[in-house]
Amino acid sequence: MNLTKITGKLKAQIQIFSGKLSAGLPKVAGRFIEETIYGIQSKQSVKLSEIARSLSEKIPLIKTINRLSRQLSREGLWKNVTVEILKMAKGSVADDTLLIIDISDINKPYARKMEHLGRVHDGSSSSVVDGYWTCQVIAAQTGKSNVVPLYNRLYSIDAPDCTGENDEIKKAIGLVSKAVDNKGVWVIDRGGDRRVLFDYLLNGNRRFIIRMKGDRHLVYKGEKIITKDLANGCFLPYSEVIVREDKDREKVYHISYGFCKVRLPDTLVPLYLVAIRGFGKEPMMLLTNLPLRKNRSVLLNIVKSYITRWKIEETIRFIKQSYGLEDIRVQTYVRLQNMMALVLATAYFASAYIGRKLKMKVLSSIIIRLSKRIFGIPDFRYYAIADGIKELLSRNMKGPLRLLPKWVPKNQLSLFLP
Repeated sequence: MNLTKITGKLKAQIQIFSGKLSAGLPKVAGRFIEETIYGIQSKQSVKLSEIARSLSEKIPLIKTINRLSRQLSREGLWKNVTVEILKMAKGSVADDTLLIIDISDINKPYARKMEHLGRVHDGSSSSVVDGYWTCQVIAAQTGKSNVVPLYNRLYSIDAPDCTGENDEIKKAIGLVSKAVDNKGVWVIDRGGDRRVLFDYLLNGNRRFIIRMKGDRHLVYKGEKIITKDLANGCFLPYSEVIVREDKDREKVYHISYGFCKVRLPDTLVPLYLVAIRGFGKEPMMLLTNLPLRKNRSVLLNIVKSYITRWKIEETIRFIKQSYGLEDIRVQTYVRLQNMMALVLATAYFASAYIGRKLKMKVLSSIIIRLSKRIFGIPDFRYYAIADGIKELLSRNMKGPLRLLPKWVPKNQLSLFLP
């Protein structure tokens, strides 16, 4: 296996990929995007100092860091990169593709000078700490292991340009929907059952599956009923065994499920409430505008569509852990947001771009073998791809591909060249 040749091919793909992302931007911005994506993958870090080291420039390190920092503050970079990612990913989104929204966080409990630092809930410690919120959209297909990162935005409620979480979610839905011609089915967890989001989705003719809280009201047969009471009284004629892979073990659920036709208060739009027992003490409640009927496979598809959302937890862990996202240290808000777009691009390169064509699938298989996995490659193989890319790039001390300078004849001054 000629690792030098393989590394050259990988660098070439990073250069081509970065060139697509920088469409419409100045050359200096294109160079910055390529170098940052290369550095994040080479060092598996978002720290500018580590990215700068990966470039192996023959100048003082601080000068490279300062150059990267200046470019990271470029206005409009987040939107440009995100829009280009969505253009590339458009072909991956079909009518039945799940567009899963996740609100996560980046904890910065020891930060003091980061701009617009807010308060977030740390799920691991069940405490409120300083940090930022993130809104992510990831495309997935029911019954398939592949996922495609589409959108990644950092925001703070304390920032002057932020008008609230609802608007951030609507912004994500609007941008992605426009890029994919309104295809796909939006899937949102508990907390997404807000009237403002229901109205936004319905007014845009967008399909959705949203998990409901028990205290919301729905209209059933002309009567306004609390969702929990409606689910408890719902007839559940179907049963199934669901196996969930949780880290290194499997968990088996024996579920029963059914549905009833409902609508939101003060509307006439027909909706369906799917009730599922077996995942916990209380029934799981899913509200959808997808047309349902008394058919096992139709209902089971709704259940599995929502369960597919569990895979997204692994994707978010992949992004955070593989690239050390919570170790981000840039201080200004625009730099933080731009770095999130570049992390999205890096994750897209590893999870979707590398395996897109046959030749690149061969490259990705070599990269996976280089990741030195002890227990084989699980369905979620992107950890291995990220590790394999790092292994290849870290062996090479020359940095990314350098564009060759324009050839000038030795005996002719460049002043007279066209």
